[in-house]
Amino acid sequence: MRLKFTKMHGLGNDFMVIDGVTQSVELSPERIERWADRHFGIGFDQLLLVEPPTRPDRDFRYRIFNADGSEVENCGNGARCFARFVVDHNLIHADRICVETAGGDLELIIQDDGQVTVDMGRPRLAPEKIPFLADERALLYPLTTEDGTQLDVAAVSMGNPHCVIRVDSVDTAPVETLGPELEEHERFPQRVNVGFLEVVDRTHARLRVFERGVGETLACGTGACAAIVAGHINGWFDDRVHIALRGGTLLIEWPGEGNVLMTGPVETVFEGVVG
Repeated sequence: MRLKFTKMHGLGNDFMVIDGVTQSVELSPERIERWADRHFGIGFDQLLLVEPPTRPDRDFRYRIFNADGSEVENCGNGARCFARFVVDHNLIHADRICVETAGGDLELIIQDDGQVTVDMGRPRLAPEKIPFLADERALLYPLTTEDGTQLDVAAVSMGNPHCVIRVDSVDTAPVETLGPELEEHERFPQRVNVGFLEVVDRTHARLRVFERGVGETLACGTGACAAIVAGHINGWFDDRVHIALRGGTLLIEWPGEGNVLMTGPVETVFEGVVG
């Protein structure tokens, strides 16, 4: 089976995007893992699959697979690439695109300057909706690490689970050691994406994210949204925040209720065919 694909990225968070509307696609964890290898394959953080919708009120179904072959609920940077892909490949002629995901519905809006805004929906803060094991909802939760250190973390779902830790500086944050430990923490039964958040001021932040099933990436759209939501409910941010990730900057807008909006750039790297 030969498949056409497109390599894209949003702030360095890179993707293999496959059109499952006009071509037949068969995926397996082994195949995805082989394609994701940066030495022997195409190399990417996630594979994005465009499929026909299962409901008449949606334009497409949007599926996301991590580099380890596991399927996940949502990906914000991927959603921006998804929007650009379906327009560039003439799968739709519109600047507003509605897609269904395993984590809920998304609205994708292509701006006049080429950037893409994603309506990420409402954040989920109730522990059972994240999911996170806690007796009741809190702004911050105590979390104990393997060596007995107690951390104060925020827990947020943007269609996928996020743990947000405030740090003095992302440059010195223990992403490589604490990220994989917390990803597998027993209080997150579906594993978790771990965000290390530095508050610069009320309208600016810095973030590094250790993604579930991937490792640290250059950018994470849902992680950026979760971090700003966590910061807003704790009184650290205003309604519009520019958040700098290792690959570039996103604008996150959230007034404290309702839906989160994320705006950022998209780039196409190359087209190819793979067996």
